[in-house]
Amino acid sequence: MTARYVMALDLGSTSARAVLVDEDGRIVAVARNPVEPLFPRPGWVELDPVALWAAQLDSAKRVLAEAGATAADVAAIGFTSHRETAFAWERSTGAPVHNGIMWMSHQTDDIVRRWRAAGLDPEVRARTGLNNDSYFTAPKLAWYMENVDGFAARARRGEIAVGTVDTWILWNLTEGRSHLTDHTQASRTALLNLAELGWDAALLAACDIPAEILPPAVASDAHFGDVDPRLLGGDPGPGIPVTGILADQQAGLFGQACFGLGAAKNTFGTAGVLVANVGDKPNLMEGLTSSVAWTAGGTTMFEAEGVVFSSGQTIQWLRDRLGVFRPDDDIESLARSVPDNGGVYLVPAFAGLCAPHWDRDARAAIVGLSLESGAGHVVRAGLEAMAYQTRDNVDTLVRGGVPVPELRVDGGATRNGLLCQFQADILGVPVVRPNELERTALGVAYLAGSGVGRWRVPDDVQESWTVDRVFEPEMSEDRRAELYDGWSAAVRHVRAAAAEKHTSSADERTPR
Repeated sequence: MTARYVMALDLGSTSARAVLVDEDGRIVAVARNPVEPLFPRPGWVELDPVALWAAQLDSAKRVLAEAGATAADVAAIGFTSHRETAFAWERSTGAPVHNGIMWMSHQTDDIVRRWRAAGLDPEVRARTGLNNDSYFTAPKLAWYMENVDGFAARARRGEIAVGTVDTWILWNLTEGRSHLTDHTQASRTALLNLAELGWDAALLAACDIPAEILPPAVASDAHFGDVDPRLLGGDPGPGIPVTGILADQQAGLFGQACFGLGAAKNTFGTAGVLVANVGDKPNLMEGLTSSVAWTAGGTTMFEAEGVVFSSGQTIQWLRDRLGVFRPDDDIESLARSVPDNGGVYLVPAFAGLCAPHWDRDARAAIVGLSLESGAGHVVRAGLEAMAYQTRDNVDTLVRGGVPVPELRVDGGATRNGLLCQFQADILGVPVVRPNELERTALGVAYLAGSGVGRWRVPDDVQESWTVDRVFEPEMSEDRRAELYDGWSAAVRHVRAAAAEKHTSSADERTPR
């Protein structure tokens, strides 16, 4: 093979990145563009599909320039992205018919409540491993059907295509030749039947979503199509194969070499996500979701997952909205300026609480402030909230029968030693930080490279994974219990406040 690199495209909630990986599995160049959400109404969060594609394409071109490479140097392309966001476009022109609806948006809440009243909750859970919640893709597609003029009629005539981020980007990468998704992305829509690995006809009918608009769901290591090198600024030549697609959290699990039963990782990104390998059959645990981890080499593996909506986003909020610290401040030093949280807890339920509570009515709060509280206490409480939320989900996983002897971590926030140490302390198990934190991009790069004979998976992934540092628990059992009890009380406080407000609102609407 003469091509030197595998390109991984990594589209997150806040950036569109491109990563070049050489024959030895080393990242040689990274380019990124910001992703700017739109907020058309309170609670609505959308994306401009055209701007999103432009940002991803520009990153792909620039990463080649930064490495002094051309499209001819790329052997294969892999793609990973944030999940659950929905897009819809015209098949004939590729023009979007509406903005993308992001995973965190609340504009589908009424649809979810209607489906709940119709008794769909247990059906969604049993068939898809997910919950009937605005977080997932299904209600977003229903929203298009109900709210975009002419959408439903055009969809039933086969004029509309829909998909998650991967499907939209793939369509554009292949200039409309490929309308596909993989099992991992499809398993986050609340429409894929986990037992059959196909779209669930009964749920599609119940949700009034035409099957014709959906992309076929295929294996993660399928040949998804070819990219004309001229799209990336290259000369005419053979197409570059797209040979790997994974949802971002599954790509992180793959890249962290979590191939054994019970192997778990937590990603500290905009959101925080705990994912554990549960083997070759779904494992439905109360409070967690179950999805496809990957389908590769003819075998499908499954994962159990706990998502928290605000992880690193909490620290950004403290900086950008509250102005507690400046962009150039050292967060770890500020948090270490106080010996502990001083009784302050920050519950970052900005968009409600996700796993394991699934309380979308809860709202964020800072609990336990006193006249002695300062910026250091609040920043420390924000960092500690990331770890407390992880423990909520780890405890749920353990109660579900999956022991977690250690936790592998990734994401930019894990450069913060205080966060990693506190995570180990509050869990009571070692936290393992790898040398290369870009495990999500590397995971899909290895998968794509295996499709063109570059690497062997899982062997080469396992060999490439090396440890930077192991954070051993240092906190006493009594102190661990005391701090976690305080966190649990703070969570109960915000949930009780939300329940009281909901009850009061309902009383006000009741005719007297």
